[in-house]
Amino acid sequence: MPTDDLPETFHVTTDEQLRAVSNLTRHRIMAVLRFEPATITQIAERVGLAKGSSSYHVRLLERAGLVKVVRTRKVRGVTERYYAMAARTIALPDPGEGGPDMLMRHAVADLEAAPVESERHVRMAHLRLTEEQFAELGARLEALADEYRELSDPSLPDASLAFALFRPAPRGRARGEAK
Repeated sequence: MPTDDLPETFHVTTDEQLRAVSNLTRHRIMAVLRFEPATITQIAERVGLAKGSSSYHVRLLERAGLVKVVRTRKVRGVTERYYAMAARTIALPDPGEGGPDMLMRHAVADLEAAPVESERHVRMAHLRLTEEQFAELGARLEALADEYRELSDPSLPDASLAFALFRPAPRGRARGEAK
């Protein structure tokens, strides 16, 4: 299914949507649907779930408006539904100071679950940047991610890219410490 007619961004704004995307299993289902539509059976196989569990999670995502039925077909008297993402990207609300960052939690969980023998590029760098350099680096990282997303081929194996550019809490005021 071509994704040309999909909206660019779906903004998560409701509690129902936030609950839907905060679950790691549903995050993985959305990753399956990112490039091509799939049936409940296909989703279950790719994520490693029972069909019933896969159906439950997809229904929650559909109810929240994050995925939608894009095609149906009759197979032995049963209507088979193909699901796809409702938009090219999902924008999460800012977690606020000290709030959980679901995107990074999901990325770390996916990294930890990746086969140990697979190639990985993981790096953390501590930088000291001016406001202008900070903004420029953020824009360049986003542009690079967008460029490679456009080059993505659904027939190739998945690869995940996660980055976080942020200013950490001042020393002595780390999370959980008194102000």
